[in-house]
Amino acid sequence: MKHSEFWRAVDTVFGAAYGRSLAQDLVLTSIGTTGVQALDNGVPPREVWNALCDETDRSDADRWVLRDDPRRRRRDTR
Repeated sequence: MKHSEFWRAVDTVFGAAYGRSLAQDLVLTSIGTTGVQALDNGVPPREVWNALCDETDRSDADRWVLRDDPRRRRRDTR
């Protein structure tokens, strides 16, 4: 997951304003810092996303909202 994919997932699952607020203000227990601070400190976006989903009790559908299908990616590049 890239940083841009992380932010797109945040916006999609939580809504832009609320999601950005969560990422900035909610301390993620498993990481020990907020999502924004974790990203700034070099924590991989996928790890931050998983921690955010865990902390907010998101469903599996929400967790994998942007899962990329490699078969589709290959087909799109031809």
